[in-house]
Amino acid sequence: MEMPPVRYARSGGVNVAYQVTGEGADLDMVLAPGALSHLAFMWNEPRLVHMIERFSRFSRLIRFDKRGTGMSDRVTDAATLEERADDIRVVMDAAGSEHAVILGISEGGSMACWFAAQHPSRTRALIVWGCQARFVRAPDYPWGMPIEQHERQITELIRSWPSREYVRTFGAGVGPEADDGVVDALLSRMQMAASPAAVVALERMNGALDIRNILPAIRVPTLVMAREGDPIVEPEAVRDLAERIPGSLPEGIGF
Repeated sequence: MEMPPVRYARSGGVNVAYQVTGEGADLDMVLAPGALSHLAFMWNEPRLVHMIERFSRFSRLIRFDKRGTGMSDRVTDAATLEERADDIRVVMDAAGSEHAVILGISEGGSMACWFAAQHPSRTRALIVWGCQARFVRAPDYPWGMPIEQHERQITELIRSWPSREYVRTFGAGVGPEADDGVVDALLSRMQMAASPAAVVALERMNGALDIRNILPAIRVPTLVMAREGDPIVEPEAVRDLAERIPGSLPEGIGF
């Protein structure tokens, strides 16, 4: 599969980059990415090309770079969750998609949940991968990293970006045993996808995410998944997220 053209959807004053593959399919799927994506640079990674090809066999796959990252406008401040999630809507409009399966990965799962709650008529189904309602602990939320650890990691990012530790742990979560070649490829893409200031702003926003209040409003078929051994999410937190969505089906974490 050759790389398709990168197009742009206008969201307020921001241009959001997107690509479409699998044009002949009847099913639309929108992929809300995790921490850092780059639509063009991802085509240099065979494992990601394989993923795109497989999804494109049965769906018209719509992928985009979140505002501030990748090939989208490099805004100087981190957008709110609502603004980022609404980028899904404008990308769907630009791609001519009336309704689609929304697949959200990691923090993209938070965006996908918000979109599904706000736009049920445009959400054919919701798939959430590797996401929990919060990524930082709170007095009433026992999962995620302590706030002090999160602040230390952000301070280290300011000093050391680009960071292999970020790729292995809370940035991409590939784990300490991941092959160095995989880590190097991810690190190259992430460095292309965001400046040091952008990645710090993004992680500050992620530390403030809390989607618990919107999960009960989701009324579309939902599948919640996670990878065993994921260093970012905790199984009980994923179960908690699934239980807050009426009728959701939790899978993939040892159920």
